[in-house]
Amino acid sequence: MKISLKARQILMMLYLLIALSAAVRADIEVVDGTDEILHLDRPAQRIISLAPHLTELLFAAGAGSQIIATVEYSDYPAEALNIPRIGSNNSISYEAIVGLSPDLVLVWQSGNGEQMIQRLKSLGLKVYVDAPATLDDIASSLGRLGQLAGTPEQAEQAVRKYRQKLSDLRRRYSERQSLSVFYQVWDDPLLTLNGKHLVSEVIRLCGGRNVFADVLALVPKLSVESVIAANPQMIVASATAAQRRQWLKAWQNWSMINAVKSERLYFVPPSLLQRHSPRVLAGAEILCQQLDSARQQLPAADID
Repeated sequence: MKISLKARQILMMLYLLIALSAAVRADIEVVDGTDEILHLDRPAQRIISLAPHLTELLFAAGAGSQIIATVEYSDYPAEALNIPRIGSNNSISYEAIVGLSPDLVLVWQSGNGEQMIQRLKSLGLKVYVDAPATLDDIASSLGRLGQLAGTPEQAEQAVRKYRQKLSDLRRRYSERQSLSVFYQVWDDPLLTLNGKHLVSEVIRLCGGRNVFADVLALVPKLSVESVIAANPQMIVASATAAQRRQWLKAWQNWSMINAVKSERLYFVPPSLLQRHSPRVLAGAEILCQQLDSARQQLPAADID
């Protein structure tokens, strides 16, 4: 039986559609930050990000246009401000998330919490849990998100750029003479970060020493007396521009502290140092330069 030209054309179009469908369908397996295996039939095109640093990672991986919703404080890059919000890191609308029919939901283990993670999974959603602890983990997360979003080439370029800059900073600063540093997270109550936090690794990267590295709590509450006893050579406030003057001015009342007496009081925007995104290296570079400035003010005998 002869097949008409039109029928042959239709069959060819069907074969082409089948081939394209097979090409789009690509099994993806990624191990997340909690060592759970996440399987996707195809790259995620509708992604919800539940942490600002995850939003930044997606944009860096070339998948910013695939984010359909995020949470408060997802403010970088500028395009992120146009993404609809479905809550904050600890309070989200599950109904809104389900209604958006995402292919993938990205959560931050320590920021969103286990209860939220389990609730999302119980709703049948594909959930990737990010649990970064080190500067190297940021590169790993970036690569994994590129796989999940179907943008591995863009992600790999970003990974190479990040790792190169990290290597450069380590080579330039990590072996320089050590200075003791107090990093202030908040003023009332007075809070800092211990040695397990990413910020403490950045301080070490710059050749510094976190004076509260050995405290058990990740975010310990302090008294002014404990800072006086630690007597840091340098104080760094993670204040916003509006808070900076007030926070640093308050330390002028305690001139017995080495950093205050010598006017080694600095600040770094918290969004640069406290987010697990590639921009942390911009914050690290600022901090490293500040430590160098502080070193130049110190007599050699006063350097650890």
